[in-house]
Amino acid sequence: QVQLVESGGGLVQPGGSLRLSCTASGFTFSYYIMNWYRQAPGKERALVATIGSSSAYTNYATSVKGRFTISRDNAENTVYLQMNSLKPEDTAVYLCNAIWQTKQYWGQGTQVTVSS
Repeated sequence: QVQLVESGGGLVQPGGSLRLSCTASGFTFSYYIMNWYRQAPGKERALVATIGSSSAYTNYATSVKGRFTISRDNAENTVYLQMNSLKPEDTAVYLCNAIWQTKQYWGQGTQVTVSS
């Protein structure tokens, strides 16, 4: 059974940090490109960060570049999103996504709220 389980979300003050984790099971994690998306209320789902299967490639949305870092541990089947200097506009549900050839899987999401 394929699963992507996100964790690490919560309430943080502006300027604070959070580290999200997404642990995969049921498929060969090391084959897959991993993405973090986010969806704020009333807005479309947006791609935040991408990491290649071997971590050699990473890419970020302009809005998070320099503040967020995506990484992965293929031995632990886990992808991370380190989020620093958080802003209220980063408030959203953050979702983990795995994609390889024609296969694609989604996690259920974890809520991140940035507020004072």
